[in-house]
Amino acid sequence: MRYVIIGAGAVGGTIGGRLFAAGHEVVLVARGPHLEALRGGGLRLEVAEGASQLAIPAVSGPQELEPRADDVLVLAVKTQDTAAVLDAWSGFGSGPAVVCAQNGVENERLALRRFREVYGMCVWLPASYLEPGVVRAAGAPLSGILTLGRYPSGRDERVRAIAADLVSAGFEAPVSDDVMAWKYAKLLSNLGNAVDAVCGPDADDDLRALAPRATAEGAAVLDAAGIGYVSAEEQARVRGDKVQLPTVNGRPGGRSSSWQSLARDTGSIESDYLNGEVVLLGRRLGLPTPVNEALQRTATRFAREHRSPGTLTPAERAELLAAAGQGR
Repeated sequence: MRYVIIGAGAVGGTIGGRLFAAGHEVVLVARGPHLEALRGGGLRLEVAEGASQLAIPAVSGPQELEPRADDVLVLAVKTQDTAAVLDAWSGFGSGPAVVCAQNGVENERLALRRFREVYGMCVWLPASYLEPGVVRAAGAPLSGILTLGRYPSGRDERVRAIAADLVSAGFEAPVSDDVMAWKYAKLLSNLGNAVDAVCGPDADDDLRALAPRATAEGAAVLDAAGIGYVSAEEQARVRGDKVQLPTVNGRPGGRSSSWQSLARDTGSIESDYLNGEVVLLGRRLGLPTPVNEALQRTATRFAREHRSPGTLTPAERAELLAAAGQGR
């Protein structure tokens, strides 16, 4: 199989880099300075075992590739960019397999409108992409755990083959008949990303409390909607100590994908598809979701205004807490 990694940032760069280093055929899709860096010197992949410079072919889009029957498109862009990516790649070949290696639960549904063979991937892979041409994934002893399954459910020979290739590249890649239960569980854990992005690591206790409150609010909405998700206990059992990060000043290293979006000044953030997913379900069910709504609104404003992460002002702090129902 040829893996076409669409979005060669933190997650895509790590998956593509490790697959390439293990001998699999990989093409990276990127844009701007990152594409220039990849073409000029390859991908610098820094993992726990050390750093490597990988001469992986890089392109800007489908116009630079001849489609093949064995292509697997791995979507690793943020959800707000998925529709544009699907528009660009929908005419590529006779129907490649598509793997959604993305946070949130909307991507697979969008992809299935355009492609017949769609697979979900629940990504547990702490990584960062903050400068062109460089991706860091410091997890050890594994870089990540990538749970796969056919969308909307089930498994087949192709997903087993993809999982086997990922295992050969140093990941753990369980195959699940209900991959979306894993992705909904990951959604709950991602609801605190907005807190990390707008408040930073030095947030006070009231601000830090917004993350577990957002998760509890999300779980209540999923329960009311009858949407199943993997329990925290089952996640802990599967993950164990397989992906551990070094500590910085006594705290685990690594920052959320939302923090990285603000740090790179991308002008967008995925909160509409994380906290916003809970808000959407809550509105459909007539359930209030004030914490997620406040976090969604604040994070998207930060991205729109090109704010740096962790720059919440005292007045904004008070406004955020009041909107979340905690007026202190």
